[in-house]
Amino acid sequence: MKKTIFFFLFLSTCAFSTLAQDGADLSVVAELAIRPGNVAVSADGRVFSTIHPLGNPSIQLVEITSPQQFEAFPNTEYQRSTPTPSPDKLDTPLGIRIDGNNVLWIIDMGLNLGTTRLFGFDIASRKEVFRYDFPAELAPASSFIQDLAVDEKNGWIYLADIANPGILALNTRTKELRRFADESVLTENVDMVIQGQLVYFAGSPARVAINPITLSSDKNTLYYGAMNGTTWYQVPASLFREGATDYAISRAIKVAGPKPVSDGACTDAAGNHYFTNLQHQGVDLLTAAGELKPFYRSSKIDWPDNVALGPDGAVYITVNQLHKTPAFTGGEDEGRPPFYIYRLPR
Repeated sequence: MKKTIFFFLFLSTCAFSTLAQDGADLSVVAELAIRPGNVAVSADGRVFSTIHPLGNPSIQLVEITSPQQFEAFPNTEYQRSTPTPSPDKLDTPLGIRIDGNNVLWIIDMGLNLGTTRLFGFDIASRKEVFRYDFPAELAPASSFIQDLAVDEKNGWIYLADIANPGILALNTRTKELRRFADESVLTENVDMVIQGQLVYFAGSPARVAINPITLSSDKNTLYYGAMNGTTWYQVPASLFREGATDYAISRAIKVAGPKPVSDGACTDAAGNHYFTNLQHQGVDLLTAAGELKPFYRSSKIDWPDNVALGPDGAVYITVNQLHKTPAFTGGEDEGRPPFYIYRLPR
C-alpha cells in the first residue's frame, strides 16, 4: 500500500494551474450567513447547495443566484422551516449530485425524521421525479448517509453511511437496495489535526468512516475512502449491479492511491481525483497515475467540506468552518459567518 505523501510545494505542470499565492485565483461564488453543505453545478452553470444540518438551518436546499443571494430549491414548500420534521419536506439533506440528465439528486439523512430518503428533481421544471424512503433494516435511524455517487447510465446510486459504516447500492429502476458492510475496508483511524489542534467529535477524537464516494466517468469503477483515512479505494461497480456477495466485493477492492484526511471528493473524466484537505486548508489532487499532490492551499479554506466540478472544468469548494460547530467543540458554535462557496480554475 502506498504511503500518503504531502508535498508542500505548489503544483506546476502544463496540465494544471500554478497557484502560488494565498487566495490567488479563488473567486467567490457565494458568501453566506448560513453554512453550505455540499455543492453541485449543472451543465449550464447553475449552482446548487445543501445547507449543512449541523447548523440547524430553516432552509435545506438552495440555488445560488448571485454571490449574496439564493433561493429555495425546488421551492419553499419543500423546506423544513420549523424544528418539527415532516415526511413531506426536506429534513437534513447533505449529499448532492447532478447527473447527465440534469436531475439533481439529494440524499436526506432524516436525522430528525428518523428515515433516510433520496430525492431526484428535474432542475428545468423543478419537479420531483424520484423519491425513495430507505427501509429501517438497511438504513436505521442511527445511520448518517451523507454522500452519494450517481450512475444514470445503468440506473444505480451508491451511498456512503459513516455512522454504520457501509456502502448502500440502490437500483433506481427496481428500487432494490443492498448494503455492503465490511468495516475492515470502510474505516481508518487517522487523527485529524487542524491548525495544530486534534479535532474531537461528540467528545472523542474524530473517527469518521467512509465518506467521500465517486464514480469513474464510464460508471464502471466506484471509488471511496474514510474521512479519517489516507487511502483511496476502488472496486468494480458491476459487482454491486450483479448482486455479488460481500465476500466477493471485499476481495475485489484495491487501493487506488493515497488521499488526505478529507470530507469530500470528485473524479474527473480523465481519472484524476480532487479531495478536500481538512488538515492543510486546501484541495489535493490524486492523478490518474496515482501521484498525490497539493492542488491548492489558502487560509481562506477553513474546513473545505465538499468539491464539485463545473462545466468549465473549474473546481467548486464549499467552506463552512464545520469543526467549529457544537458537535465538534462540545460547547458553543465558534464559527463566524460569512461562509463560502469558492470557484477555483484548473
